[in-house]
Amino acid sequence: MSGLGAQLKAHLPYQRRNAASFALLIFAMVLTLSAFAEVGLARDGKIPGGLFVYGGGLAVLAFTAYFVQAKFASYADPLLLPLAVALNGIGLAMIYRLDLDTSEDKKAAAAAGKKLVADAADAPGQLMWTFVGIVLFVAAVLIMRDTDKSDAPLSFTPKTAQRYTYLIGLGAVILLLLPIVPGIGAEINGARVWIRLGPFSVQPGEFAKLLLVVFFAGYLVNKRQAMSLIGKKVGPISLPRARDLGPILVMWFFCLGVLFMQKDLGTALLFFGLFVSMLYIATQRVSWVMIGIGLLAIGVFIATLLPFMGHVNQRIDIWQNPKPYFDGGCLLDSGKVVPVNPDTDIFKKYKAQGSISPGFSACAELGGEYSDSAQLMKGLFALGQGGVLGTGLGQGEPWRTPLSFSDFIFDSLGEELGLTGLMVLLLVYALIVQRGMKTAVAARDPFLKLFAGGVSFVLGLQVFVIVGGVTRLIPLTGLTTPFLSQGGSSLMANWILIAILVRMSHDARKPAPQAIQDEGMTQIVSTR
Repeated sequence: MSGLGAQLKAHLPYQRRNAASFALLIFAMVLTLSAFAEVGLARDGKIPGGLFVYGGGLAVLAFTAYFVQAKFASYADPLLLPLAVALNGIGLAMIYRLDLDTSEDKKAAAAAGKKLVADAADAPGQLMWTFVGIVLFVAAVLIMRDTDKSDAPLSFTPKTAQRYTYLIGLGAVILLLLPIVPGIGAEINGARVWIRLGPFSVQPGEFAKLLLVVFFAGYLVNKRQAMSLIGKKVGPISLPRARDLGPILVMWFFCLGVLFMQKDLGTALLFFGLFVSMLYIATQRVSWVMIGIGLLAIGVFIATLLPFMGHVNQRIDIWQNPKPYFDGGCLLDSGKVVPVNPDTDIFKKYKAQGSISPGFSACAELGGEYSDSAQLMKGLFALGQGGVLGTGLGQGEPWRTPLSFSDFIFDSLGEELGLTGLMVLLLVYALIVQRGMKTAVAARDPFLKLFAGGVSFVLGLQVFVIVGGVTRLIPLTGLTTPFLSQGGSSLMANWILIAILVRMSHDARKPAPQAIQDEGMTQIVSTR
């Protein structure tokens, strides 16, 4: 009976879930519009104009993306697009709430004598980047039309990318090296991960991670059998052969180079974790994971011993004990942390001279490395203020946390949505990762399995690194919270990521082509 059931299932047409996707998309937009309405009612006592401008604009973009998906990827997973729209919409509503020029919050706080942090929340700019991101999503779905027809005009599918594995890998390396090129590279908050293009700043690492997924998938699909062979066995762990350790050592040195040149622990952790995870998916050897964790620990230890890695050392010091750096601390060569906060005389001296950053100038005079843990601690205070249910959208003071609209938007949402709201957001991320992994399992091609698994894991790992940093679970890094944080680079890269998963889920879920004999036709073969 089971064999007959499998045969019947194989001949039944696969279901299109467009109606379910449409219903979920409506729910995502209701959630977004409700967030805008709550912000306006709490702050100004009326429905805000942003409900129609920002919420309406997102609705038009979201349903346009849906109709393109329904037309050209009708078998795609029905959850991916609505989940991404929900995250994007909540992030846009929070940035609108943090854009203090839209209400009387800033004037009221200043009149009450409260200390304000100079924010740069830009709701119109975020809506513009949302438009660009969804346009890239639509373009990617249209270009990646059919995996079975990779020679179609203007068609570059995930499977087609396998032919350009090493070229794509070279492109990823070039993108990662751009921030250290003099003239275009820029250092922000101690990390050199940005490039300047006129009035815009771009984080090329956001796009490099997608290219690296393609490179790793193309490399490992060819080498997985050799790297699955067992060498020596130490206790319960089966170690790989020594000659197969070369690729992971090369990747280790590469990530150390990123760490040393860009002083960005988060990017190095993301790329090395991505490679180790894909290596495990390809070989299913736990020993590779153990070796990867060991090499990661060694790399971080080496970084702490180098004098020019003061920024990374400070991140680790702040993670262990943020109090000495609160409102400004200076790490001297001796390892001692000297306060340079507004209560110190040296800070007051540079403040009187009109210095833009008195604490930084004071630390430069002392010959040390400047850092400030107020960002982390105020974020933790915001989470404590929110509690379990939160203060309610528009009723907290998240703008008092530095970078509350970008790096610390998770803490901002935690203050106003509470622990309950944060758990919902994390479940949304988990659902996207789960649907991506399900796509990887359903994919028929080994390269597509690795590609889908890698794309899903890189999203999950990025969420873990940034959420762990702002909640002080791990040292703070400079990664963005996907779809929530303000910024164009992250938003564009993550919408492309969703488009890739949509296309691959369509290819995995659509019915396989049937043989001519199954269609009741006679095949004529000429013997001449």
